[in-house]
Amino acid sequence: MSERKPLRLGSLVATVVLAVAGGLLFNLLHIPVPWLLGPMIAMLIANNAVENRFHWPQPLRNTALIIVGYTIGLSLTAAALKEIAQQLPYMLMMAVLLLAYCAGIAYIVSKFSGMGYKTALMGSIPGGLSQVILLAEETKGINITAVTFTQVTRLMMIVICVPLIVFSPILGQAHDAAATAAAAASAVLPTWGGLFPNILIFAVAAVACALAGNRIKLPTAYMLGPALGTAALQLAGLHGPALPGTVIQAAQLMIGIYVGLMLRPRQLPNKLRNLTLALGSSVLLIAGALGMALLLSALQPVSEATGLLSLAPGGMDQMGIIAHEIHADLSIVAGYQLFRMFFIFFVVPPLLRMVLRIQPGGRMKRRGAA
Repeated sequence: MSERKPLRLGSLVATVVLAVAGGLLFNLLHIPVPWLLGPMIAMLIANNAVENRFHWPQPLRNTALIIVGYTIGLSLTAAALKEIAQQLPYMLMMAVLLLAYCAGIAYIVSKFSGMGYKTALMGSIPGGLSQVILLAEETKGINITAVTFTQVTRLMMIVICVPLIVFSPILGQAHDAAATAAAAASAVLPTWGGLFPNILIFAVAAVACALAGNRIKLPTAYMLGPALGTAALQLAGLHGPALPGTVIQAAQLMIGIYVGLMLRPRQLPNKLRNLTLALGSSVLLIAGALGMALLLSALQPVSEATGLLSLAPGGMDQMGIIAHEIHADLSIVAGYQLFRMFFIFFVVPPLLRMVLRIQPGGRMKRRGAA
């Protein structure tokens, strides 16, 4: 045990050093969301070059989620919640469209790859990774490794590509970003002194709500619990102070490390084929989300960037971070992401079980083993 602790500590220190180096490099290169993407790419490369040398405790990732949850909760004011309620029909429509689109992608992947439709469908569902993996484990004929790899690849592709699309001329965000940056420069930035004393109340509430949410099996409890708790305190009339930029960057770094360490291509059989299929399906999914974002912006008074972050099938924590960075409508982004998360959590599993049970058993068993 005495040898294991120094080894873990050394691995943790090496992880932090490499992640900070990645963040500094991406910041120097002016790459969007550098403290999320830099650590993520650094850990992806390093962990696959030298296996089992890096370590990131789950409590650190949970701490980052609590910070992001608090930031999201600050945006859920009474006016924002009223606007979210008005958006509910569009949230349902977009969730159904996105899931139907993902089912179509899974069909194409299964035809071209020989992979069972069950496996392809589980890999394409835009839900939380842990939730999809649990559902896959409960379904016979599923290649768990392929599902995990496809889901993580999709998540990383979205986290990498969405900021680049948002800041590109495709959505006209380049001009908006420059204007936003100028406005932000002239605005009063959050300070450490401005946090007290209210931050103490919000911190206790955020941690308590995270732990309570985890105990009752709330989806993404360490983010959703603090978001709901923070929103409730604000609605009760207590002012929640904005966090300094260094705290937000630290949360980005912690989440970036976690995501980067998740992907292990060398553990996957048929690496080239599976990587090609995962990348191809991710590109199709991003293109579909972009098209739906343009449709949403035409139907509702939201910007294309806000629409894309609302509909991008990545984690709400990553999309929330990006929305915060570009000063998008964080309440709308959180509302759409939350609605889809609950829709997938409560509605999709029974539907999938019903659909997969209807499939011809013999054919699905033979192909599902692929």
